[in-house]
Amino acid sequence: MRPGRPAWLSPSVARTEFLSGLVVALALIPEAISFSIIAGVDPSVGLFASFTMAVVIAFVGGRPAMISAATGAIALVVAPLSREYGFGYLIATVILGGLIQIVLGALGVAKLMRFVPRSVMVGFVNALAILIFMAQVPELIDVPWVVYPLVGGALVLMVLLPRLTRVVPAPLISIVALTALTIGAHLAVPTVGDRGALPASLPVPGLPDVPFTWATLTLIAPYALGFALVGLMESLMTAKLVDDITDTRSSKTRESIGQGVANIVTGFFGGMGGCAMIGQTMINVRNGARTRLSTFTAGVMLMVLCVVFGPLVSQIPMAALVAVMILVSFGTFDWHSIAPATLRRLPVGETTVMLVTVAVVVATSNLAIGVAIGSLTALIIFARRVAHLADVTACLDPEGRQVVYAVTGELFFASSNDLVSRFSYATDPDDVVIDLTDAHIWDASSVAALDAVEAKYAARGKSVRIVGLNQPSARMHETLSGELSGSH
Repeated sequence: MRPGRPAWLSPSVARTEFLSGLVVALALIPEAISFSIIAGVDPSVGLFASFTMAVVIAFVGGRPAMISAATGAIALVVAPLSREYGFGYLIATVILGGLIQIVLGALGVAKLMRFVPRSVMVGFVNALAILIFMAQVPELIDVPWVVYPLVGGALVLMVLLPRLTRVVPAPLISIVALTALTIGAHLAVPTVGDRGALPASLPVPGLPDVPFTWATLTLIAPYALGFALVGLMESLMTAKLVDDITDTRSSKTRESIGQGVANIVTGFFGGMGGCAMIGQTMINVRNGARTRLSTFTAGVMLMVLCVVFGPLVSQIPMAALVAVMILVSFGTFDWHSIAPATLRRLPVGETTVMLVTVAVVVATSNLAIGVAIGSLTALIIFARRVAHLADVTACLDPEGRQVVYAVTGELFFASSNDLVSRFSYATDPDDVVIDLTDAHIWDASSVAALDAVEAKYAARGKSVRIVGLNQPSARMHETLSGELSGSH
């Protein structure tokens, strides 16, 4: 391939990208319909959202091969507004949420991802796998008995077929084979068509049917902010996951802004909005897709399947799609993270953070809340751990005229809390030196603690000298010392 030529222009790459996008499009249809029901809107609203999100993000997104579409998390955010105030307010919320995402992206919200610990990321992945699997369970309850052998056969086919050939994705062959079997054998099993009617035409642009007033803005703003934050968190976490799987880097800032642009376009085309779709992204990546062509194909083929091949697509058995998602869930779960040998080596705090993240996500069905609480748990555990890293040792000169206290470690709000109690104010000589050569001052709490130490010695007529400050610590101490008490 010539230097500078896009990878997807290679026939072999293009074939992989197109077929993978086709599989994703098939898997998107029942999911989009389900999320539409959650949001309380017509199935076409979710399908239109998946179409516009995927097509637009293929051009403006920062993570190639990632799939963005209508999602359950977004549906849960907008559902109360949609039920109480109507469809027009939902669309206005999607557009405003997209604008907020662009602003947050431009302000650098993506940089906050560096503060998500690895244990939270592992918990996020494992919780995601559990949620994907749990979402398939209702499809296996109160169904004809023939559904179970169909799911089992599809799983066996998808596991064994890649050992023979990878020219065509195994999930696609499985979907086609099960559809042909159920139609040919006239098997009465749940199908995609049972989820809702597919649209017969493309979406058309328009403005939301709401009064353009301050009252409308104040009503939808809280929902739009929640929409923006949940969408960005899921999208950025998914992008990071794909980065790790593919050993490539992506622009999280571009992805943040791209999500906003895609949601604005989706809103004007009457879609319910969305974000990165983790399950479908895993299908895409596991099938070998690595470029934007697969994302674009997924969006375009979604509409082609609905508008052109709607009657045929409606007959796809849900058993085939359930099997695909079950395999995705097992492939997504980080089994190494729960191996006994791994658990024995990991610090208890790391395992706790992972389990908290998984538990919260599974309990709330909200990946964003789980990541936030998991990160907060990690922060608390870290603060408790480093709170004991600061140490104070005293050295009295032979003549007993001076004592030098050597402070070592990181001084911040947690570690400096007990600093004041580490000095012998009553028995120390009149000349006291506090050596901070091996310490660093991080915040105002530490400066206040040092001020308190000086005040206690001063009350006893003793002098204190603080020496050894590095440049940042000296600057902070000089700026804040004596300014943190209301008594001066």
